[in-house]
Amino acid sequence: MQNKIIELLRSTERPGIENLCEYMIYESDFFTAPCSTQYHLCKEGGLAEHSLNVYMYMRNAAAGIGYYDPLFDTEGIGNSIIITSLLHDIGKANYRGKPNYVPNILASGKVSTAKPFETNKDRLYISHEVISLQITSKFIELTEEEECAIYYHNALYTATGRDLNGKERPLQTLLHFADLYVSRFVEVE
Repeated sequence: MQNKIIELLRSTERPGIENLCEYMIYESDFFTAPCSTQYHLCKEGGLAEHSLNVYMYMRNAAAGIGYYDPLFDTEGIGNSIIITSLLHDIGKANYRGKPNYVPNILASGKVSTAKPFETNKDRLYISHEVISLQITSKFIELTEEEECAIYYHNALYTATGRDLNGKERPLQTLLHFADLYVSRFVEVE
């Protein structure tokens, strides 16, 4: 999974992408972090698996509706799909040296089976959408469409997403639906 994600990111040939890949491999827990506390892919490596699932669904959906044609991608939409799908949740990886999710240890000293992880109480709350933009922007320049897609990928499911109502964009909407679809229907136990 790590090799496929890194290969896809490198294929965009964005200036700074190599540094971002090195950060993800050597300084981040992106490839080992869970994706959630108790829902979809709440297991080691869940975040990377989820990101790759979102990429595959988003790419296929975009091609299926005619938004993206891999043979005639003169506008770089394929690169935007790679960047947004694979990095939309990078803010769930460790940030400022603190993991986002930590094992949920019960009073018995055992890890909860119902909710194996909990949000790290030592990490200040900043939404993962904002952190995803901060981390990614340290390494590569995002287009305005990519910034919008990452920031609003949870759409109306967040307080800030309510501001989006009526102002949705194609890339943002594809990312939102791909993220929602795989987390609700593909990544269930």
